[in-house]
Amino acid sequence: MARNVGPQCRLCRAEKRRLNLKGDRCKGAKCPITKKRNPPGKGPRTRAGKMSDYGLQLREKQKLKRTYGMLEKQFKLFFEKADRMKGKTGENLIVLLERRLDNVVFRMHFASSRNQARQLVSHGHIKVNGKRVTISSFLVKDGDVIEVKESSKNMVVIKESLKEYTKSGVYPWIDVDADAMKGTLKALPLRSDVTELADLNEQLIVELYSR
Repeated sequence: MARNVGPQCRLCRAEKRRLNLKGDRCKGAKCPITKKRNPPGKGPRTRAGKMSDYGLQLREKQKLKRTYGMLEKQFKLFFEKADRMKGKTGENLIVLLERRLDNVVFRMHFASSRNQARQLVSHGHIKVNGKRVTISSFLVKDGDVIEVKESSKNMVVIKESLKEYTKSGVYPWIDVDADAMKGTLKALPLRSDVTELADLNEQLIVELYSR
């Protein structure tokens, strides 16, 4: 399973927004982005200026790719799959990313971050429709039941993460039974439902890959 093992907080600073890559450590004053508002690198202020069209497209792509914790090769495969689907490619891409098992586990609050959710999946703690699935990129379908394996229900990280469920709930396309550590994908998500990415212009990503 390929993943980015470099400094995570630098990615948030580069995109000038919290990407929630480290779960609870990304909240409030704990997040370095609240103290270091400039992008990482030497002399970022001297490089500040009007960004080119390519630069804008690249930033939107990097923002989306890093939000879901993906590397370039896998992200492009998802884009190509979205491009073959009916409808708008950009919206299809976001829906596909939302359907990734690691993302659904994160959305159900079984994990405090997508990185942690990916680890739970790869270590075999998650079951889909009663079967253990260890592939983070597995695409969940509407009606699928996702649950924590019985022998993993005493894990502290899962119990701690589920506390967030009582505070903020879940997205409308997801139903969760926190006590049973089980959830169902009631329907496929819509682009308009992903409020976390409300400021993302996915059309710029389509234009980037169409060059």
